[in-house]
Formats: sequence, C-alpha cells, structure tokens
Amino acid sequence: QVQLVESGGGVVQSGGSLRLSCAGSGRTFSSYDMGWFRQAPGKEREFVAGISWRGANTNYLDSVKGRFTISRDNAKNTMYLQMNSLKPEDTAVYYCKATRLSLEYWGKGTLVTVSS
Repeated sequence: QVQLVESGGGVVQSGGSLRLSCAGSGRTFSSYDMGWFRQAPGKEREFVAGISWRGANTNYLDSVKGRFTISRDNAKNTMYLQMNSLKPEDTAVYYCKATRLSLEYWGKGTLVTVSS
C-alpha cells in the first residue's frame, strides 16, 4: 500500500509560481506511475500531469503545457509539480495519484488559490 501526502499549496498572485510535492510511503513507490489531478469548486476532478514510474515519460493537460512541469525523485519517494505563470483558472485542490495495474491511491489534496 502507498500513502500519499501533498504539500506546497497556498495563495499566489496571477503570474506567480508554486511547487507542489507529493511524498509517498512504502518501498514500492518507484514502481508506480504517478499523476497530478485538480478539482476546482463546482467542477469535476481533471487530469493535470502524469509521469511514468521511471520518469521517462510525461504528459500534460493542454492548458498547462509550457507552464507546469512534473518530475519525481524515486530516491526520496517524492513527486513534484512546478507551476509557473499561474492563472486564476488554476485555482483548485490539487491531488496526487499513484497507479500500478489495478491499484490506485490518492492523497488528500492541497489547495492552490491564484488571485487576479
């Protein structure tokens, strides 16, 4: 089992930056594909970015391409999301997710608020 804890959220002005972290427990963290999702008030949860278990492959939601960068450090059991040029529409609770075969685990989320 993998337990995930997000951190790094906060309030930032439009155009600013934040870096989110997702710390995972367990020795098998490096075997999981990982992803960031977000849920804005009144909206469904959506995929933001994903990274393969070794970090070789990444993919992004079109609206964050060129602004957000996903990465991971398996030695530290941690995944990151560097968010630059933030916009008010990026305001949401951000969740990390770990996936392997039929298994999936979610963190509890961290709130990002971008003021205009």
